[in-house]
Amino acid sequence: MSTPSVPGTAPLPASRAHAKAPVLLVLAGPAGSGKSTLCYRLVEAGLGFSRVITTTTRSPREGELNGVHYHFLTPQEFDAKAAAGEFLEWAWVHGERRYGTLAASVLEPLAHGHDMVMSVDVQGVESLRRAAAARPLLDRSLTTVFIVVDRGRLYARMRERGKDDEAEIARRMATAEAELREAPKFDFVIESRTRDEDFAELLRILGLARERAQGRG
Repeated sequence: MSTPSVPGTAPLPASRAHAKAPVLLVLAGPAGSGKSTLCYRLVEAGLGFSRVITTTTRSPREGELNGVHYHFLTPQEFDAKAAAGEFLEWAWVHGERRYGTLAASVLEPLAHGHDMVMSVDVQGVESLRRAAAARPLLDRSLTTVFIVVDRGRLYARMRERGKDDEAEIARRMATAEAELREAPKFDFVIESRTRDEDFAELLRILGLARERAQGRG
């Protein structure tokens, strides 16, 4: 499949050679690991981060706005963009809906020097790694972080959310076991403790990610 031409894949101009290199932090971990909370907290911390707006075929929920919470596409629109190679990654979720990350949603902000953060599943992270191999800007910016939660704490968090019955929790726990085996492939791992400790560790990782991105520039 051919890759569409997307702004941001060319080398940075000489005038920006010494500018701050943008960072793309990609967080993954089992359901209940707190990855989404960390993403929102980083955006709200006033550090210049924006959340990557992903794309879905599901209908907007009450209060959700197109282009703010998600890019909402019809299945036909989504399929057309997937066929054209416009996604960095995409997947079926529960066999019903598709979620994905458009290349333009990531590469255009990075090309303008904006720091970005997003959370995806481990399958999506692997797709992003493959995409980065062909896109220098993405390769320079990408740092992956996996959040590890011990089994007892993860089970308790899923119960506390009150969103799932026991059968669904059991399914999610089985998925978590498979996801945890992927942790060694990530650039950094957070051993989850409290929400504040996890965020402090993410900020430490951010400092290292900035150094990595600058060194690759």
